[in-house]
Amino acid sequence: MKRHIGWVAGTAAAALVAAGAITYAVAEDGGSATAVPAAESADAGFARDMAVHHQQAVEISYIVRDRTDDEEVRRLAYDIAQTQANQRGMLLGWLDLWGLPKVSAKPPMTWMGMGDMPPGQDGALMPGMATNTDLKKLGTLSGKRAEIFYLQLMTDHHKGGVHMAEGCVARCTVGAEKRLAEGMVASQQSEIELMAGMLKDRGAAPRS
Repeated sequence: MKRHIGWVAGTAAAALVAAGAITYAVAEDGGSATAVPAAESADAGFARDMAVHHQQAVEISYIVRDRTDDEEVRRLAYDIAQTQANQRGMLLGWLDLWGLPKVSAKPPMTWMGMGDMPPGQDGALMPGMATNTDLKKLGTLSGKRAEIFYLQLMTDHHKGGVHMAEGCVARCTVGAEKRLAEGMVASQQSEIELMAGMLKDRGAAPRS
C-alpha cells in the first residue's frame, strides 16, 4: 500500500512540475486571438465547473488532515489537495488568458448538456460533490471514522470529476485543456482504485 501512495505522490509532483509547460502550451495551441473559446463553450464551461469541483476536494482533504494521525491518509489527502489546487489555478488562469468570465449565469454542467438536471442540494452543485452536511460531519469525526468517511467522500468526488473530465475530452477544442482532462481521468481513476483498497483495509467500502 505504501508503494502505491508513493506513486500517487510522484504523480502529484510531476503535475506540479508540468504546470508551467501546460499553461504556456495553451497559448500556442488554443490561446491565440483566432482560437479563443466562446464564453459558453465546453472549454470555458469545463474550466469554470472543474475549478469549483476541485476547490471542494482541496477543502475536504485539508479537513481530514486535521482529523487523523494516519500517515497514509494524510499523505494521500495532501497529494490530492496540492494537485487539485494547482490544476484549479491553471483552469482559472486559462479563463483569464481567454478574457472569459469565471462564472456563468447558466446552470453548472450546461456545457455537457446537463444544464437541465435538478439543482444541486445542500452545496452539492455538481456530480460527486459532497453536501454541506457531509463537510460538517467530516469535521466532527476523528481517527478511523474520519479516514473512512473521507475516502468515501473523495471516491464519490473523483467519480464525478472523471465524468466531467471525460466530457471535456469529448467536447473541448483546446489541445492543452484536453490533455489536462485526459490526465485527470487517468490519475483520478488510479486514486479511486487506491482508495478502494484503503477502505477495504479499514473494513469499509465505497458508498456507491
